[in-house]
Amino acid sequence: MASQSFVSLLLCITAALAEPIITKRSDPLGVDVSSYQGTVDWSSWKSKGVTFAYIKATEGTTLNTLVRPMLVLFRGGYHFARPDSSTGAAQASYFLKHGGGWSADGITLPGALDIEYNPSGSECYGLSASSMVSWIKSFSDAYHSSTTRNVIYTTTDWWKSCTGNSASFGSMNPLWIAHPGSSIGTLPAGWSYTTFWQYGTSDNTDVDKFNGDSSGLER
Repeated sequence: MASQSFVSLLLCITAALAEPIITKRSDPLGVDVSSYQGTVDWSSWKSKGVTFAYIKATEGTTLNTLVRPMLVLFRGGYHFARPDSSTGAAQASYFLKHGGGWSADGITLPGALDIEYNPSGSECYGLSASSMVSWIKSFSDAYHSSTTRNVIYTTTDWWKSCTGNSASFGSMNPLWIAHPGSSIGTLPAGWSYTTFWQYGTSDNTDVDKFNGDSSGLER
């Protein structure tokens, strides 16, 4: 998700795993995409049972050009964090103005903060664990002030390494965990369950599952 280097890494990790089978089921299935995927065949994904999508809107303070899906009922934007380039509040503001907003229209998912491995430098962007927690809080607080809700996408390994496994966000921020395979694994501190689970790839696209039913996804 978010950068070509990370997508390549994820594909390498999942190469030894069985490709997830996308079928219609009661648990809502989704995909997350960026401009890296190029043209997305939304009709094909919908025919496979996909009902929601997250689309990369911004990275740092730059745009990501990708057309929003019109055939997927639920859709939302995500922001790839660059804590090394500007403050969390500044990036939240940019995200809100460029495709990351939320409204109670019944189809728009809350914006997601994609905070993970640095694609072009030190794993934790040169920040200490306490500084990283402060950066995430700055982003979350700014986003919450406009929308009341903000999803956090991450991996348990990165969260432990770069936030000191902070438990500060579980009560306010739904978790979107990335963990390829047949089970979710250990979650970061502060969360007892995940709301979204990115569990693998199919057709070079990340595949996700919502932890609930369709009415829960709509709520």
